[in-house]
Amino acid sequence: MVNYRHSTAGISVVWLLLGSWGFCVAQQTYETEVRKEVKIPMRDGVRLSANLFLPKSDEKFPTILLRSPYGKDDVSELGDGPYHATRGYVVISQDCRGRGTSEGVWNPFVNEAADGQDTLQWILAQPWCNGVIGTTGGSYLGFTQWISAPGAGEYLKGMVTFVPLVDPYGDGVYVGGAFNLALMMGWGSIVSQSPQDPAPIAGWSPEKWLTAYRTLPLCEWDRALGRTVPYMRAWVAHPVYDDYWAARSARNHWQDITVPILAIGGWYDVFAKSTLDHINAVGTSSRSPQARTKQHVVMGPWVHGVSSNGTVGDLDFGKTAVMNLRDIHAQWFDYCLKGQHNGMDHYPAFRIFVMGSNVWRDEATWPLERTRYTEYYFHSNGSANSLKGDGMLSALAPGQESVDRFTYDPDDPVPTLGGCNLFGCPAGPRDQSRVEERNDVLVYSSPILINPLEVTGPIKVILYAATSGTDTDWTAKLLDVHPDGRPFNLCDGIRRISFRESPNQMVSLEPNTAYRYEIDLWVTSNCFLAGHRIRVEISSSNFPRFDRNLNTSEPFGTGTKWQKTAQTIYHDKEHPSHILLPIIP
Repeated sequence: MVNYRHSTAGISVVWLLLGSWGFCVAQQTYETEVRKEVKIPMRDGVRLSANLFLPKSDEKFPTILLRSPYGKDDVSELGDGPYHATRGYVVISQDCRGRGTSEGVWNPFVNEAADGQDTLQWILAQPWCNGVIGTTGGSYLGFTQWISAPGAGEYLKGMVTFVPLVDPYGDGVYVGGAFNLALMMGWGSIVSQSPQDPAPIAGWSPEKWLTAYRTLPLCEWDRALGRTVPYMRAWVAHPVYDDYWAARSARNHWQDITVPILAIGGWYDVFAKSTLDHINAVGTSSRSPQARTKQHVVMGPWVHGVSSNGTVGDLDFGKTAVMNLRDIHAQWFDYCLKGQHNGMDHYPAFRIFVMGSNVWRDEATWPLERTRYTEYYFHSNGSANSLKGDGMLSALAPGQESVDRFTYDPDDPVPTLGGCNLFGCPAGPRDQSRVEERNDVLVYSSPILINPLEVTGPIKVILYAATSGTDTDWTAKLLDVHPDGRPFNLCDGIRRISFRESPNQMVSLEPNTAYRYEIDLWVTSNCFLAGHRIRVEISSSNFPRFDRNLNTSEPFGTGTKWQKTAQTIYHDKEHPSHILLPIIP
């Protein structure tokens, strides 16, 4: 993008040459003013604090709203607030209820729908508002957008959600029935603090965090903080999707979301799968024909934020993996809120980064229409344990084969090393060699590939397995093994067997009996290059990303004792355990 700037009658005019689309747009700029600590009343009388950045003009302008629990000053006088204001927007950065200098009590997920709607109505009544509003922000700021979007009205013209949380239950707190321990304990603990707390936990050592993650019973995990946090205890008290979670989610309200959305996510983000799922849901369910055709996703090789140099975890994806978020925000809002023809009306539905080949590609659908779902089956002679075992992976269906066995010990869980993490453990692609030394990790590897093989889409493992316990977990991981032998994780998943049938109901199963399990490994896009191998790991723990299954029948969150279990994995003609790969021709 090239800027040509000159001054006319004291008003600066910027000509933007948008090289990727070939459009020229005249952009008038303004001097700005800042109004701090503006009190915005909610329906119950509570006042939420906001900072306003306004163009100095008698005109009316579109508004960009951010609602944050992390401090409204993040949109500072040197940041995005004045940048967008100079371009003819009013920018409002607001502290969520009970956070920053806003009144009320902080309770994550509870008040954001009503407070967001009340803030939008307040904006519409202001003399500087032209009746057009957009919202933006990432992570929890993505949640504050999604939860107030259903039924927001035609004045909400555009959203930009970056690595967004949408459904607290299925995207954040529980995954495959397992408790998302590191994320919810780490994030929940940090945002539970007030400036008056004498012992900040943000500076805890990794050793102290690991001790805290082992707190039992789980329903009293806040004992590690030295204080009671009611909402953290409530999360553990509701292990199934019930009315508690339904009241805190935009799930099942997609038809009432009528706003165009640009969602930016990462393959290694803690909300990677949900970024795609919820955009697809609005695109197929919205009662607005325009909204159904104006849902867009950008997925890069990132964790919970865009890499500044192309390096993510242990891998370097190159400078093409770097994105200027400010530019894409500006172009999206100019299109949605000002109606500028800047090329965003031709933006692809899905712009994805294919790892391995390290290129961007535009697609019309997710999953890709040309996908060939292909089973890669597990094989062994009964000793797939660790990298030194005899586990194999191939498209050849199994015949009569020996089972694989390992012992799962909740006191010695498999450590989390990379993946879709945010707190408490390394994120992104990491060398898994250390994990594969363990005897409780089954390793199944393909032969060395002669030709490149692209895998792009949702990934799942179909596992036939039995346990000696009354409850346990199954974990699965897809890896790209480089020619030097280093295995790098692409995506992974977990299935708690008591949630085998549904997230809405826990079921009991018979010990030492083989059942069929589906393990959702979420999503990826990776080209396995020639000389590489495809690998799958199977185990029963991924700690501290997920809580340890204690292998007992005690009510969830109340257990203080654990037991070892004997785990059996089947891969024969009657029990063809496999990974289902979305192969792109």
